[in-house]
Amino acid sequence: MGTKSPKSGPRGYRSRRMQRRYRVVIAKPGLDGHDRGAKVIARALRDGGFEVIYTGLHQTPEQIAETALQEDADAVGLSLLSGAHMTLFPRVIELLRERDLGEVVVFGGGIIPDADIPKLKEIGVAELFTPGATLNSIHEWLEQALDAREAQPAG
Repeated sequence: MGTKSPKSGPRGYRSRRMQRRYRVVIAKPGLDGHDRGAKVIARALRDGGFEVIYTGLHQTPEQIAETALQEDADAVGLSLLSGAHMTLFPRVIELLRERDLGEVVVFGGGIIPDADIPKLKEIGVAELFTPGATLNSIHEWLEQALDAREAQPAG
């Protein structure tokens, strides 16, 4: 049996040693019924050391924001294949801000046209992952984004 590098987490996801174990909500907003990708991301993040809360299918933006509040989430990942990203992503961000959760890192994935990515980032989506993104790239990006947020002075 081989041994893993001390920097390598389960399934080989590389970790720089997160500053702490971050809590991530993975959500499927709207009527999109395809959750395989969200479940794969949730499992990969869990295997990589994150604490993951998966909300299940057909969540309203209100349910997602409330879950983030109740679970004291550090990040919310939204998975959407239905094309309603320009409506649902902004609504989730608006509701997080209403609950004083503006510091929660929001990222997304799914079928998102290139033309919509800058618009979503402008309203507060930190990063978007489209088909072809690797699990390792998502894990590394999220770890770095949350560690950077932790390093910022409170204020």
